[in-house]
Amino acid sequence: MADNLSRTSPPLFALPDHALVVLEGPDAVAFAHAQFANDVVSLAPGHWQWNAWLTPKGRVIAVFALARRTDETLWLVLPDFPADLFAEALRRFVFRRKLKIEVPAGIAVNATFAAPARASGAALDATDDALEFNLGGDGGPRTWHIGAAAAEDPALQAAWQVADLRHGLPRLPASQREQWTPQQLALDRLSAYSVKKGCYPGQEIVARTHFLGKAKRSLQCFSAMGTVTDGTPVREGERDVGEVACVASDVAGSVLLAVMPLEHAGTDLMADDHLLARQPLLDGLRR
Repeated sequence: MADNLSRTSPPLFALPDHALVVLEGPDAVAFAHAQFANDVVSLAPGHWQWNAWLTPKGRVIAVFALARRTDETLWLVLPDFPADLFAEALRRFVFRRKLKIEVPAGIAVNATFAAPARASGAALDATDDALEFNLGGDGGPRTWHIGAAAAEDPALQAAWQVADLRHGLPRLPASQREQWTPQQLALDRLSAYSVKKGCYPGQEIVARTHFLGKAKRSLQCFSAMGTVTDGTPVREGERDVGEVACVASDVAGSVLLAVMPLEHAGTDLMADDHLLARQPLLDGLRR
């Protein structure tokens, strides 16, 4: 009788706050390598990495996943950044390079709190109708499934964002773009930038901070029994000691990432008049 029972698995749901941008052409990899903070040239086809686009002053414009589909095709999965705006901004730097930057129609970013069928670590799994990314970490299995749009589920979407923040993946709203360096956002935890590759916008600032040991602030994760907004100061008594970079709504209130002094213990803190409880950052999202 047990063999006749239907087996259920976590549902696939849409992530409408995620978008896809495609770079394609003979110069796509060289262009991305020169523009973005991570080493794209050494990324093997069929694999992906975390990456970031910085201003010349070393401030993070966007954090995203970069997948090398083929020798001449890159897929960028962008949380929280409209694809059309990102593609338009990127096209300004193409000049005479041979590539196209497009926002494909009819392809959506979906997710499930289940392990991928075959994707593992940084290795992609491409099927006839979808591309899978393994987003699992210490918080449990998770998968991006990029293909035809699934149904939306606001509760699961919110849970996904909470899981991102718990793993230290910044989900930057518009107000927090171009505010923080990669070190302040702890992007080293994701291996999302390189200090050894050639020049890219902001590289000098990133390398100087890394090699001279001048990073003084980084991310800490907190929960709060109430609504906290991004950009809010984190206060210790009467003084500001940090700032909220991004927030996700949780069933109990808010989960947030704040940029804090490296040496701060993260105790006795308030934001938006709510007491903050420090939460450990989960590992396993590095690719």
